[in-house]
Amino acid sequence: MGRAYEVRKAAMAKTAAMKSKVNNKYGRSIYLAAKSGIPDPELNQALKKEIEKAKSEKVPADVIKRAIEKAQGLGSENYTSVRYEGFGPNNSMFVIECETDNPNRTYIDVRTAFSKANCKLGVNGSVIHMFSNLAAFSFEGLTEDEVLEGLIASDCDVTEIKEEDGLISVFAPITEYAKVKQALLDLKPDLEFLEDQIAWIPSVYVKLTDENDKKMFDRLMALLDEIEDVQDVYHNIEFDEE
Repeated sequence: MGRAYEVRKAAMAKTAAMKSKVNNKYGRSIYLAAKSGIPDPELNQALKKEIEKAKSEKVPADVIKRAIEKAQGLGSENYTSVRYEGFGPNNSMFVIECETDNPNRTYIDVRTAFSKANCKLGVNGSVIHMFSNLAAFSFEGLTEDEVLEGLIASDCDVTEIKEEDGLISVFAPITEYAKVKQALLDLKPDLEFLEDQIAWIPSVYVKLTDENDKKMFDRLMALLDEIEDVQDVYHNIEFDEE
C-alpha cells in the first residue's frame, strides 16, 4: 500500500457531503484566509488557494464574495480555527480541523462524537507529533522523472515524490505550496490535480481487520460529518485497495 493511495482514500478524508455544507466550509476557510492577511487574492496566496478550491467545487461567487466582505468587517460573524486530536479503533489516530464561532460548542460536539463511537478524544499534542503538515499534490499525466526535473529546475524544496500506477504524489513543506504548484503547472498548464491540499500526513499507518473496528470507524466518521464546524478529518488508518 503506497502513500499515494492513502492521500486519495484515507489521510485526506473530507466531510462536506452536502452542497450547503460545502458552501459553508469554503465560506469559513475563505473568511479566515482573508482575515489573516490582505483580503485580495492577488496579494494573499492563501486566500487565492481557498478561492480556487472553492470554485473547483462549484461554490457560488456570492458565497465567496460574502466571505471576503465579512473578513473586511462587513459582517458580524467571527470564526476561529481549532484543532482536536483523538484515538480511534485499533489505536488509530485522528486530527480534526474545525472552524467555529463558538469553540466551546464545537469541543462538546466533537467530544460527544468520539464518545458515541466508543473512541477517545485526546489532549492537544497527543497525536499531532505523529503527523506532518505538508503541501500535498496528486495528479496524472506526467512521469516521476519529468516532475523531479521540473521541480529541481524551479528550485523547489520537496519532501517526497511518489509514483503509483501512473499517479504522481508530491509532498512539500507548506511554505513551498505556491512555488511547487506553479512549477507543476509550468510543466503541464492543463494539469488537473486530484489532490491539492495542505494536509496532515501520518508517519505511520494502522489497519483495521476486525469488523467491529471497521464499524466503529464508520460510526465516528458519520458522527463527525454531522458537525457543521468540522472542516477536515485526517487519520492514519490504511485501507486495502478494492
